[in-house]
Amino acid sequence: ADKDTTRVAAGLKAAMHNPNVSAEAKENAAQKLQKLSDTAETATASTTEHDNRVLGGFRAVLSNESTSAEAKQHAKEVLSAAGYQVEKPSGATDDEHVTRVMAGYKAALTNPNVSEAAKNHAMEILKEHGAL
Repeated sequence: ADKDTTRVAAGLKAAMHNPNVSAEAKENAAQKLQKLSDTAETATASTTEHDNRVLGGFRAVLSNESTSAEAKQHAKEVLSAAGYQVEKPSGATDDEHVTRVMAGYKAALTNPNVSEAAKNHAMEILKEHGAL
């Protein structure tokens, strides 16, 4: 089966920034990434529904209190490699961040391009946070 070049590139970038990876392995990852970019045009973010759901799962890891620090760091690396901003905007308070996140979930409820499953998930999150 063909490998998704976006995901391969994300994995290589994550390996290059992982402090637990040896210098030799980082160099190998850098060479493979260069070779990959020479042979194929890689996208910074995939638009397929599956990839969006996978990346959404990594975003969920960041806000899950039960998730380990290592898992959160890995999720940040994968999301950064895919072109997502994982840190809240500079100057934004925690309240502003939560308000923006809740606004995104509320917008999902009326967006015709959002699946029923995603709308149900948004509804659950909004109920959990008392935002409905």
